[in-house]
Amino acid sequence: MTGWTEFIAAFIVFLLSHAIPARPAVRAKLVGALGETGFLVAYSVESLIVLSWLIVATGRAPFIELWPFERWQMWAPNLALPLACQLAAFGIGAANPLSFGGDPRKRFDPEQPGIVGIVRHPLLWAIALWAAAHAVPNGDLAHVLMFGFFALIALAGMAVIDRRRRRQLGVETWRRLAARTSFWPFAALVTGRFKPRSWRISLLRVAIGLAAWLTLLLLHPVVIGVSPLP
Repeated sequence: MTGWTEFIAAFIVFLLSHAIPARPAVRAKLVGALGETGFLVAYSVESLIVLSWLIVATGRAPFIELWPFERWQMWAPNLALPLACQLAAFGIGAANPLSFGGDPRKRFDPEQPGIVGIVRHPLLWAIALWAAAHAVPNGDLAHVLMFGFFALIALAGMAVIDRRRRRQLGVETWRRLAARTSFWPFAALVTGRFKPRSWRISLLRVAIGLAAWLTLLLLHPVVIGVSPLP
């Protein structure tokens, strides 16, 4: 495939590979056949493969410059990625009935919501930060379309999940659980709605976030072929 063909094909496959398994009837059948863990593993592997293809196809698409590259632009992902990795590290497996990626077995305390008090959708914000920051030093049409799409989907997904959770939990329950959380990062802290009793944090999760960031930093020139450092 040449020109824009591969890019368009990869984009369509990416959309279908996420939209089809997400349909309740399809997901139920897959979970019934594979089990919940098996489904999540298979879905994660499939998503990684398709995402890798989309990234490669984007790099091979015709180069149409929207803005010129400047070395300082590299600071955008280098400043955003450490925060994105920490949001992901604290968001995965957290007690969070208001978004995805949390552990439903953990008890959620609406008075002391932890990472959810910092931001209601930590994983989606991690994706949005990653995508938006990477669009800055990649000012060609294909990369702007790809990273812009990911950022837009992540932000729109937060609003969709909020509406879905309000419907599932009931408006009053959702408001009670979300009272000390915020859509925008740190908004509940700034407005005083969330006042942590303690700033003690999980050093293990901090270490995981740092390890993830360093791993991405070291693998970037190997996998992508470009050093991410300014």
